Amino acid sequence: MWDDYITGSVSAFRFYIFLYWIIFLVLVGSGRLIVRSIQRNLLIKGIGRRNALIIGFNERANQIHDTILNHRALGLDVVAYVAVFNENLNKEHKNVKVVDVVSNLDSIIDSFNIKNVIISVERHHEEILLDIIARCEGKNIAIKIVPDLYDIISGQARTSQIYGVPLIDVMPELMPEWEKKLKRLMDILLSFVLIVVTFPITLITSMAVKLESKGPVFYRQERMGMNGKIFRIVKFRTMVKDAEKHTGPVWSTKDDPRITKVGKLLRKIRIDEIPQVYNVLKGDMSFVGPRPERPFFVEKLSHEIPLYKRRLKVRPGITGWAQIKHKYDETIEDVKVKLRYDLFYIENISLRMDFKILFRTVFVVLFGKGHYD
Repeated sequence: MWDDYITGSVSAFRFYIFLYWIIFLVLVGSGRLIVRSIQRNLLIKGIGRRNALIIGFNERANQIHDTILNHRALGLDVVAYVAVFNENLNKEHKNVKVVDVVSNLDSIIDSFNIKNVIISVERHHEEILLDIIARCEGKNIAIKIVPDLYDIISGQARTSQIYGVPLIDVMPELMPEWEKKLKRLMDILLSFVLIVVTFPITLITSMAVKLESKGPVFYRQERMGMNGKIFRIVKFRTMVKDAEKHTGPVWSTKDDPRITKVGKLLRKIRIDEIPQVYNVLKGDMSFVGPRPERPFFVEKLSHEIPLYKRRLKVRPGITGWAQIKHKYDETIEDVKVKLRYDLFYIENISLRMDFKILFRTVFVVLFGKGHYD
């Protein structure tokens, strides 16, 4: 009798749970449909619409324009074109003119109260593309890029759709707030674990560094972190004392004569990076992110390379997408290549990608490839 009562109660409980989820899904789903329907109708009637600007005057740009005109529910009004080349000035499509060139983009955005920018430039105009995005930085506008076919089929681009037309979303932050907090929590927990586990290695390495050459065991250097915050990175010293005393700030190279014998070994097996766990614990760094650079080089490179300071949108990391994909920074071209990898990481940042980078980092360390600085 009692067993039958228990069995009946469990069955009833399961039924109510199932019923709850059905009601929950129906209410949430229908609620969203109603809200979206109201929004759509308001946009069609002209309420809440946003001015859009198309950069580039070519067949793909005109196709995007036609799609927007045919679907008013998007809530976009294309009010102007901006030309990449002077020969396209004063041309027009569907009564919308090419009003100016890219060099005057800042004033155009303000004059036309632009809220959405759609970029349609050719693949070989990468420098122009970076310049455009840099000029849009800080304007509080949505940026979309018409991708090259290669970007789509190679998986190099994260695309969204406008009624079947693929566009790349350019956003400073793609990670939800809960994911940011979870990433930070994982950094803290992993930091504690590594500090304990690597203590014997830290002790032995400290003795080796101290015995080989004069100078401190740890090397501290100013780096620029998230949102331009200056902090002091901590590493095991791998160079002779006062290595930059006579040269000033310079990049290290793979066979840098200033590197000590112990330092060469530490760099090869990446032990010199262990003290940076303290930077992660403090919150100056994360385990995964763009490598932090010195303020001197940040200011220098930001004048030479558009979008360089975009790396400061996220916490710098001990390892990153650029470190597992490219070699030493020996030339300005190496920096440009790494910047592309860093921007790709920022635009696609997620815990899943962080795990992928951490696993790839283990491979890089085991086989002695890649570079951390």
